[in-house]
Amino acid sequence: MNRAGSTTFVHPDLVVGTLAEGYRFYEVLPPGLARAIFMMYLIAEVHPFADGNGRVGRVLMNAELTAAGEQRIVIPIVYRDNYLQGLRTLSQGGNPQPLVRVLDFAQEYSAAIDWGDLKRTERMLEETNAFLEPELAEERGVRLRLPSS
Repeated sequence: MNRAGSTTFVHPDLVVGTLAEGYRFYEVLPPGLARAIFMMYLIAEVHPFADGNGRVGRVLMNAELTAAGEQRIVIPIVYRDNYLQGLRTLSQGGNPQPLVRVLDFAQEYSAAIDWGDLKRTERMLEETNAFLEPELAEERGVRLRLPSS
């Protein structure tokens, strides 16, 4: 069984079938953000690997966005808890809206960063609080913010 904390994921005997069923839903979604979020969530929920499910899910999410010609999404460190809470809200409560809002903002944020120059990128990430640990950001009363124009 694949577990993370107190959560038990799909039984190993059912992983292939569950992914196949998930793929049927995926095929009818419009290309872009909807498919990207679904693919990321499918991997996160089924948890087919012993390790790296979140990373694989985010890689698939960004592959979907790239295929649709949309901005890829980076989840800054300071925004990690927002992202995880969005996942939990969908997993435990069936409400996709918080996760969609989190990823929509993360996509807008990612589009606003100049990724072409390492020094400028680092400066922008610092200025927007991206590198702060969520607990430290909470203590300081700061959040992830969009870069100034």
